[in-house]
Amino acid sequence: MSIILNLQNNDTRDEMDIKKVSVVKKVVYMAMFIAITDVLSRFLSIQLPFLKFTFSFIPIALAAMIFGPVYGGLVAGIEDLIGAMLFPTAAFFPGFTLSAALVGVIYGLVLYKKPKTTTRFIIANTIIAVGVNIILNTLWLVIMYNKGFIALASTRIIKALIMIPVEVIMLKLSWRYIGEKLEKSI
Repeated sequence: MSIILNLQNNDTRDEMDIKKVSVVKKVVYMAMFIAITDVLSRFLSIQLPFLKFTFSFIPIALAAMIFGPVYGGLVAGIEDLIGAMLFPTAAFFPGFTLSAALVGVIYGLVLYKKPKTTTRFIIANTIIAVGVNIILNTLWLVIMYNKGFIALASTRIIKALIMIPVEVIMLKLSWRYIGEKLEKSI
């Protein structure tokens, strides 16, 4: 009887060890995504007074597609906090951290455990462009700088029209050449 219980305990311990390894692996991958996002956002971007052009959405989207909306939101939110502390470019405003986290959540809701089709990439990027970049981020700028919403939003609309197709193509390529391989290795 005790032999059977010991065997069952060993099986349970093995399952727990596997879960611990997968949690550690997940944390390591998330840290990697945060670091890559930070490099792309802070060093390989074009910053204008009220606009920023960057490819930092790629690691956030990959994290959300592989690990889900919660982890995508965590990667984006934590990266925004770390970036704001280490490389401040303006006064910290928590609304932008909320926006960043929402980007990861949206990518996860639209793309996690779902087919990675061009249509889904367009849907995710359009929701992010309109809901987060044009509406929320413009609202945060209005609150911070007391500028007119329409004036700020008009430049963001033009940026969105240019960037949505670029981001869709970049996400499709990133998923095909990086994301699929990462997902299989996890």
